[in-house]
Amino acid sequence: MDKEEHHFSRTDNDWLIGKLNWVIGHSIRLLAILMVVVILFCIADVFFVLKEKLIAEPFLVLEFGDIFTVFASFLAVLIAIEIFANITLYLRDDVIHIRLVIATALMAIARKVIVLDFTTISADYVFAIAAVILALGITYYLVASKART
Repeated sequence: MDKEEHHFSRTDNDWLIGKLNWVIGHSIRLLAILMVVVILFCIADVFFVLKEKLIAEPFLVLEFGDIFTVFASFLAVLIAIEIFANITLYLRDDVIHIRLVIATALMAIARKVIVLDFTTISADYVFAIAAVILALGITYYLVASKART
């Protein structure tokens, strides 16, 4: 991408807009740094959750519910990594990569489905999640098929 096309280009003749663009550009970089911190805390949480589940009685055995708790921790890390990828791609290309954003949303809703306790939620909630998944799936398909043409 040419520097002239970049939203945060310093070639703008307006001094104020140039300074504001500088602030926004560095704010995005700060978000990337903070996301790495969040990812590291999420990884620490995965270790903590796994350790706690493994040392609880029965020792070194994960029960069915424990497995879902550990999966939820792992998926939270993966979602955070996807958000970091969105931020860094935006910094590099200065465009929002719709396909990656939709894929991140699909991963987040899939995490929700994986950890749902279907005995405690209403049917309306399940149908709402199904509608979100269907909408995101169709959107992803349309965006991906448009990219191939």
